[in-house]
Amino acid sequence: MASTSDIRKGLCIRYNNDIYKIIEFLHVKPGKGPAFVRTKLKSVSNGKVLDNTFSAGHKIEDVRVETQSFQYLYADGETYHFMNTQDYNQITLQESALDAPGLLKEGEVVTILFNTEDNMPLSVDMPASVVLEISYTEPGVKGNTATNATKPAKVETGAEVNVPLFINEGDKIKIDTSTGNYMERVKE
Repeated sequence: MASTSDIRKGLCIRYNNDIYKIIEFLHVKPGKGPAFVRTKLKSVSNGKVLDNTFSAGHKIEDVRVETQSFQYLYADGETYHFMNTQDYNQITLQESALDAPGLLKEGEVVTILFNTEDNMPLSVDMPASVVLEISYTEPGVKGNTATNATKPAKVETGAEVNVPLFINEGDKIKIDTSTGNYMERVKE
């Protein structure tokens, strides 16, 4: 058993007869009354996100997890196929287990969390950022670099990202996987 002081991003807990992964948390100490922790929990079984508040010192049941590196192979509809980088065993996961499936490029290495009790995959942790090539965007205009204006662009995986006006087709950009936002242009 853990308490609210052990809450951190990525912790898996058992709550309401399901396993949830903490995706956001905030310790709050109001001037009046007891402290509490606001959390945003994502169900690993169905992908639903819910907000919950735990009072300070509340006992939570954490789930023991183990991480393994897997390489993303391909998607077949809503089913995603991964291969273990150590023993080459393959597993399939549903799209709901992934945080940012639109930013996943074939060959990308990700970390998959497994429940140690039944060896079931819980969720997929993407790298902090990915580099993807722009497959389509409106042409950039020279000199449009002073403002913070953005335009939509489609990347090679099919996801749509807002990018600055000076980005053109064929450019490679770095994208933050937690927010899905443009970070910078990558020069080669």
